[in-house]
Amino acid sequence: MSVDTVEARRVRWEDPETLPLKQELTAEYVARYGEGAREEMTRYDPALFAPPDGVLLLLVEDGAAVAGGAFMRYDERTAEFKRIWTHSGHRRRGLGRRVVAELERVAAEFGYRRVFLTTGPRQPEAKGLYLATGYTALFDVDADPLDVGHLPFEKHLPEDD
Repeated sequence: MSVDTVEARRVRWEDPETLPLKQELTAEYVARYGEGAREEMTRYDPALFAPPDGVLLLLVEDGAAVAGGAFMRYDERTAEFKRIWTHSGHRRRGLGRRVVAELERVAAEFGYRRVFLTTGPRQPEAKGLYLATGYTALFDVDADPLDVGHLPFEKHLPEDD
């Protein structure tokens, strides 16, 4: 199916539809960073990913979540993207790019003018996604990611005319 036929849906962190996102992200974090990474999924109050300052969205295809992501307020002008995810059975279809584009659109709708995000040093796919979608690395991209630690990125959103 085309990425264009996938529905973007705003949901709450507690919604049952978010279970695939939570399960797969947790498993991925643990596989890459060890058991201590489980805590990352409960690090933030779910209310931070809800209006008026945040959003959690899922891309849904045939009634199932296939990708998703969220943002929360970083500061008055900046949204912080978190939990960008594509289901393991649906990768390499452009869904990650679609999630980022949808989150950017909604963040701009909420009045944010900048996006900030970080990814872990053992997530080269995420680093590639953010560079490919116009994010500026706030670190030396030629350095060993394990020496850098968390990899910060930013992107300025277009101003409304």
